Amino acid sequence: MKTIPTSQLKPGMFVQKVVKQTGSIRIKNQGWVKTQSGIDKLIKSGILEVEIDPDKMLASEEPETQTTLPTQHEVKKRDPWLITHSAEQEMSKAKKLYDEAKNLQTKAFGDIESGRTVDVAPFKELASGFIDSVFRNQDALACITQMRQKDAYLLEHSINVSILMSIFAKHLNIEKPIIEELATGALLHDMGKIKIPDAILNKPGRYSDEEFKVMQNHARFSKEILEDAGLTGIAVDIAGMHHERLDGKGYPFGKKGDEISQYVRMASIVDVYDALTAERVYKTGMEPIKAFKILKQGCPDSFDGVLLNKFIQCIGIHPVGTLVKLSSQKVGLVTQSNPATPLKPVVKTFFNAKHGRYTEVQDIDLSSKRTQDTLESAVKPKEYNIDLEGFYKHSIFS
Repeated sequence: MKTIPTSQLKPGMFVQKVVKQTGSIRIKNQGWVKTQSGIDKLIKSGILEVEIDPDKMLASEEPETQTTLPTQHEVKKRDPWLITHSAEQEMSKAKKLYDEAKNLQTKAFGDIESGRTVDVAPFKELASGFIDSVFRNQDALACITQMRQKDAYLLEHSINVSILMSIFAKHLNIEKPIIEELATGALLHDMGKIKIPDAILNKPGRYSDEEFKVMQNHARFSKEILEDAGLTGIAVDIAGMHHERLDGKGYPFGKKGDEISQYVRMASIVDVYDALTAERVYKTGMEPIKAFKILKQGCPDSFDGVLLNKFIQCIGIHPVGTLVKLSSQKVGLVTQSNPATPLKPVVKTFFNAKHGRYTEVQDIDLSSKRTQDTLESAVKPKEYNIDLEGFYKHSIFS
């Protein structure tokens, strides 16, 4: 970090915080100043000195007409549901990104075990790829997050949190450079778990008090690993503080209230949601609606209720990839969300629950006036002995 007079600011610099000022302006978020007009506004506001991060210098490509204060600027509103590619077009790209993420995670865990520093550059590049895919069509990656392997939780959890954080941040109209930091931090947020003994990390039952104290250290270890790798700011905060809670009863630092940033509050919601809905060797994943209820019960003591409601709105009551049964007894996957009517998504049906047999694959838009079908409930593959993995392979990715 480096402290400089505001007069020395240049377009593309990343402002970490205000160091000295004559007024009382408050910077709500860290951010880049992208034009000279934005710098002039900072100076006119009475800001004399700022702390910058020299490692986050951007090339100045933004037009002078854009408002670029990292303090009070208004983000240009965009339609968070805008789709530029169909789910079918995006699915192969999304699957490739997901497989790449698994390979990166595996290599990083190996590096940590061998005492080597994690190379974060590929993770930043991957996070950027996730974000681009989410902006093209979020449903593709959202669907893949539901395709869980029971023995791959440690790998898949961080990847899923990164994808869901990208979707969440897009819906909050957060700027892309910040979303990249959020996605990178989420990808790396559980790296510290590799330093936890396997007997504790993979224990299926409740932890003893002593075991829980050991497990709590993983967030601190994650923070240290990212700092050693040269990361700072938002990504490190997510890694070190995603288990902090608003009432101060979280860990490992006991942060509370305003000490916990919006970004960390987002990460804590997404982290718990994915953990609750995950398939594990020793437990079945919880249905999303039940996970939402548990998160709701944690408001306002543990979680930010306003952010939680926005998270539910953006991924849906029945998220893409959820297996559901319709009133006609057809069973299928939610393949496309419907923001106007969340309980009426597009469902790809392939099984008849009444007759217990597979049927011809059919896409049903529950919001269409042509169908009388309604969404009845979410279901689990084992209820009907459905080979969901085979269906994913032959129908979703075809």
